[in-house]
Amino acid sequence: MLDIKLIREQPEIIRKALAKRQMDSDVVDSVLELDEKRRALILDVESRKSERNAVSKEIGRMKTAEDRESKITAMRELGDEIAVLDEQLKQVETDLRMTVAGIPNIPDSDVPFGKDDKENVVVRVIGEQKQFDFEPKPHWELGPELGILNFEAGVKLSGTRFYVLEGAGARLQRALIFWMVDLHIRQGYREIYPPWMVHQEVMFASGQLPKFADNLYHDAVEDYWMVPTAEVPLTGMLMGEVVNEQQLPINYTAYTACFRREKMSAGKDVRGIKRGHQFDKVEMYKYCAPENASQELDNMVADAEATCRELGLTYRILLQCTGDLSFGSHKTYDIEVWAPGCKEWLEVSSISNIGQFQARRANIKYRPADGGQARFVNTLNGSGLGLPRTLIAVMENYQQADGSIVVPEVLKPFMGGLEVIQK
Repeated sequence: MLDIKLIREQPEIIRKALAKRQMDSDVVDSVLELDEKRRALILDVESRKSERNAVSKEIGRMKTAEDRESKITAMRELGDEIAVLDEQLKQVETDLRMTVAGIPNIPDSDVPFGKDDKENVVVRVIGEQKQFDFEPKPHWELGPELGILNFEAGVKLSGTRFYVLEGAGARLQRALIFWMVDLHIRQGYREIYPPWMVHQEVMFASGQLPKFADNLYHDAVEDYWMVPTAEVPLTGMLMGEVVNEQQLPINYTAYTACFRREKMSAGKDVRGIKRGHQFDKVEMYKYCAPENASQELDNMVADAEATCRELGLTYRILLQCTGDLSFGSHKTYDIEVWAPGCKEWLEVSSISNIGQFQARRANIKYRPADGGQARFVNTLNGSGLGLPRTLIAVMENYQQADGSIVVPEVLKPFMGGLEVIQK
């Protein structure tokens, strides 16, 4: 959430930021109008309450019952007016908060302008695309032929865009999760096992609500929201708290299943298991002082890169343009791995500096070491990495001519001695 003071005092900054995102800036006018209305109501309410307090004192000094009764009647009417104004103020404050909550974060100055993901900028490519002396198969052929990927069972159980991993396939996915969490622990992250259902205010704090309500799974009876990413509960971990500057940075890593209502159409982009309503992800998350955010973003990118590098995958780093930048992001790098069977780059991580956008929504602050006033922290998040696309890349890059899959060296300790997945 943006600072209302910034919108009030420098609305052109917000208008320019929205223009970079190819968004209408009328919302700025709505905020300014609501803010003006709110401040006028506050003055009106305070003036009437001041009048009521003054008359209350006057009533106490009156000598006749008749004079007192006349004033008391007038004060009852004034009290009713104040109650009405209080309700109006409450509604205006709610409308103002929700309107401000719908404005996306301001892009960093070095985020390139662009209309969509096709205009993201490739920063670097690491490794060469693997060459085969046979035609590599896509995972949607490899998996079923090996008996480790069952599309029919997924559809039978839950419908389209679901699948079942069996045997060595399920174990390979689990190995990836265990290994990635262990790697991030070695990199200095504290492992968290959070709930996969959270309260509405946690969804709001992370920036998922109200904007993305239609893409989330919600249990209306208990008012639980299924997490679309571990970023949500990791944001909520310190919601409403003040930490000491000496505690920063705070680094978390967590594995969760993720649940999203994906809007998908038929075609190449969704073939196989690249996208679905349920998927697994290992998340990295940081709280830091704002002045250290740029360095911490670089650190997180390096930590995610290490995951790709140790898996032996060819990958590339892209800087997102303004048109692809997510709602809460100030600046984001994507990591994509090469999948030779699909013959495409698959995004396995988006690593973002969120600035103070989530901290304002969640009211997360730190107390400076010099003892000054508490300030909002900076938050960052990134996948380290996301599944099943990392699984796809492993399957397709490590396939052999006979249709078997070699287990990457770093995953062998988690595979019970299995070195090759074969029929």
